[in-house]
Amino acid sequence: MKILMKKNYVFSIQKDFIFQRIDNFLFNKFKTLPKSLIYKNLRIGKILINKKKKKPSYKLQKNDIIYLFNIKIEPIKIKKISCNFKIKQKILKNILYEDQHLIILNKPYGFSVHGGSGIQSGIIEIFRTIRTDIKFLELIHRLDKDTSGILLLAKKRSTLKNLHQQLREKKIKKYYISVLHGMLKKQKIIIDLPILKTYRKKKFNIVTIHKNGKPSKTIFLIKKIFSNCTLVIIKPITGRTHQIRIHAAQSGHPVLYDPKYGNSILDSKIKFYKKKRLLLHAYKITFLHPETNKNICIYAPLDKIFKKNLSFFSKK
Repeated sequence: MKILMKKNYVFSIQKDFIFQRIDNFLFNKFKTLPKSLIYKNLRIGKILINKKKKKPSYKLQKNDIIYLFNIKIEPIKIKKISCNFKIKQKILKNILYEDQHLIILNKPYGFSVHGGSGIQSGIIEIFRTIRTDIKFLELIHRLDKDTSGILLLAKKRSTLKNLHQQLREKKIKKYYISVLHGMLKKQKIIIDLPILKTYRKKKFNIVTIHKNGKPSKTIFLIKKIFSNCTLVIIKPITGRTHQIRIHAAQSGHPVLYDPKYGNSILDSKIKFYKKKRLLLHAYKITFLHPETNKNICIYAPLDKIFKKNLSFFSKK
């Protein structure tokens, strides 16, 4: 039986952690320590900031000193992630941009952004395995497993905070390209309907259009009309889970080969190039660089299967 010794810990807060709540800082720093114990230790004074008791909501300042007294902490068991050469090369060759602050990836379809719910590893775990030179690496936002395209990863906590703030203030603009069933009659369609998450056995299942949902708005613009489907540019004004897919379905023009919100009968009438895949791709993003404040605009090229399908539809 392993006996864990109680220890004292001292941390000095640097700029990457300023304005972060003390409880959130401790949750991330000591992942094996129960949250209830962190709150208790803050309350009874076994965790002090500058030798004073603080509330869990206290926001850290630069050069704050955090003291933890007689805390027993279990080491984190790190899961080994298997990453073969083919996957490694596929991820690395799809890096669109990288500097000391962030990485912008053209995420291949079929890759989850993170592990969980039966998925051993996702993009973030794979990146941490193959890029051991990066000490801090976190997802700035998410993409569905079967959606390809632009994915932002932060290499600094300050970058993560900055870009999260830009997301909240809608300063980050995202653009998607997709193929929808049918021929859209209007050049521009705006879907403004609330979205509600639904759960099955306490796990996220799908989203639905519901009056009690969160406000959600999506703009669809026709780019090209084929014989039985339409190529569109999509501008999501809000960023809800599965927003584009449920709004497309609600418009009567679901995304081609969408296993959750699509139309399998319509899908069966479409002849695809070789392999079917959800035809939704995050192709463009604009934002302000977190350090220089300069405008950044990045494009992500379509993959081979997406392009071949477009070519296939054009010939009909």
